[in-house]
Amino acid sequence: MLHLIFQSPIDSAILERIDSGDDVLFLENAVLRILKKGSLCVALTQLLIQNRLYVLVDDIEVRGIGMAELIEGIEIIDYSGMVDLTVKNPVIQSWS
Repeated sequence: MLHLIFQSPIDSAILERIDSGDDVLFLENAVLRILKKGSLCVALTQLLIQNRLYVLVDDIEVRGIGMAELIEGIEIIDYSGMVDLTVKNPVIQSWS
């Protein structure tokens, strides 16, 4: 399953609904919550053990976020990568 997270702040209940092996893509203002200094740093680092987390490059660039500010292990993708994720995951859940 692919989780598209737009919501900011990100509710911990959302993270609890992500199963092992699911892909997670942070979009829009949700990218403000995936920073190394963020309150979800520990939870997202734990999630990276069994899941792949992604962020859309355009969303971090427009907000002036550098790659070094993101939690280590979060993958930066472009729109083509987002399309690839939607093809890979026929079931998609949006959180906004």
